[in-house]
Amino acid sequence: MAGAGLLARNPGDDAPLKIGKNFRIYPGKVNQTEVFLVHSPLNKNLLFAACNTISFVPFFISEGIYTSNDGGRNWRGDDTCTGDPMAYHGGDPGITIDKNGTFILTRKGTLFVGLYSHYSLDQGHTWSAQKVISTDDLERASLATDANPASAYYGRSYAAWVKFATPFPVMFAMTNDGAQTWSAQKQLNNPASRSAGGDLAIGPNGEVYACWAGVTDNSPFKEIMVGFGSSVNGGTAWRITENAFAVNGITGVLANKNNIRVNGLPSIAVDTTQGPRRGWIYIVSGQKDLAPAGSDPDIILHRSTDGGLTWSQGIRVNQDPLNNGKTQYFPNIHIDRFGAVDIIFYDDRTTTNDSTGVFLARSQDGGNTWHEYEISDHHFEPVPIGGLGQGYQGDVIDLTSNDSTITTVWMDNSSGIYQIWTAPVSFTSVNGIAGHGDPSPTLSQNYPNPFTTETTIGFTTTETGIVSLKIIDVLGNVIAEPVHEKKTPGYYEIAVDPASMPGQFMLCSGIYFYRLTLNDRVETKRMIYRK
Repeated sequence: MAGAGLLARNPGDDAPLKIGKNFRIYPGKVNQTEVFLVHSPLNKNLLFAACNTISFVPFFISEGIYTSNDGGRNWRGDDTCTGDPMAYHGGDPGITIDKNGTFILTRKGTLFVGLYSHYSLDQGHTWSAQKVISTDDLERASLATDANPASAYYGRSYAAWVKFATPFPVMFAMTNDGAQTWSAQKQLNNPASRSAGGDLAIGPNGEVYACWAGVTDNSPFKEIMVGFGSSVNGGTAWRITENAFAVNGITGVLANKNNIRVNGLPSIAVDTTQGPRRGWIYIVSGQKDLAPAGSDPDIILHRSTDGGLTWSQGIRVNQDPLNNGKTQYFPNIHIDRFGAVDIIFYDDRTTTNDSTGVFLARSQDGGNTWHEYEISDHHFEPVPIGGLGQGYQGDVIDLTSNDSTITTVWMDNSSGIYQIWTAPVSFTSVNGIAGHGDPSPTLSQNYPNPFTTETTIGFTTTETGIVSLKIIDVLGNVIAEPVHEKKTPGYYEIAVDPASMPGQFMLCSGIYFYRLTLNDRVETKRMIYRK
């Protein structure tokens, strides 16, 4: 991009969002990684988050338990799940809340391998003793609950995981009584090579949907396909497709990010609203070198409009230029009350390649067009947590929503250790959508920064008005105004190139400021120019 070309990332009538202040939900002294988030079907303002909690001196591993009763504004919790036997917790939580408000958590064991569950009847304050679901060596389980009163299986909760033994199948169990008892485990598939990951979602009529990655037999066990399963009778019988669609996952390490370990495991969500896409199924994964993904990791979506019988071609979610050397990874997906598809992921397009920020992409037309927001207000440099295998830093971030807000959670080591950060993302009152966001503009940090030739400035407007973007020197002199025009709500980017700007723009290296004004609201950020 040259000069001051402006790019709107807001096709159609996509409703804008208001990004709130970033904060840690429960500042602690141990690493908090792989964070999961759900809301109660009885009260969408009641949120339950869990994660791996880890330290090495002294050695400690458990599951963090964190709750909010006000939609994510305030949190309480503990870095330890107190369900007996506390000494043998192995992390890797799966979580859900059932129709009665029972909190359910599954985890792995340490001294004794397997999958174990606990339940809480008091919103996570106390936990039951463990229940044994499986004694196999296995991967973390995914949980889902049927919260539809019209479903024949209302209140049933489900767990799915991959068994670490040939042929590495997806396994499944269910509970009808809030995890007090579980069914016998059953094998869902018989893969030709092996399975990895595993995620669950419930359809609008109580259908149970599962997805997983089909991977190669040899390390690094690269994802080459996504498998899909569906059950219309509460998990009793399944229709299995081992190769629903091809993928080329990003399994391995990211050399530019201190060799952190990554994967392209799929995440699934279903539209259960009363809107025009009710019943559509969406699966998102991290991919590269397979169109529409480019040569660097991208976020790719597939969708089904017929219950998983057929699937769309891949849809590239991140809208930065293809093959630009930028890295997007660890996506997770959610459908909000408007039927919009919301996807959270790490993204380094606004920072250096050794660091990352967090983005939210939102589509109100089933994935055809996307509106992107940088929801993190700072960047961090990922580094592995020593002692937990090559490159480990956790591989799950998450989101959910209520009537007014999308709540996002991710792990970030900017405080010195990995901690759970959040940013409330409010729906605004544009296009008839009620919400609580104020109409202030949101100005992103320019990238790259510092810069020597061209830099890009992004901003979001949440109301129609006159937008002015000015470049200002340290003495307060306005030396350029690359934008001064009426803008509708949306996300925009402008490329600023000192060499092509009019007048005496940035003759000297140093600190400059850029100031965004929307009607009577102003936001300013700093940038550094090096000739």
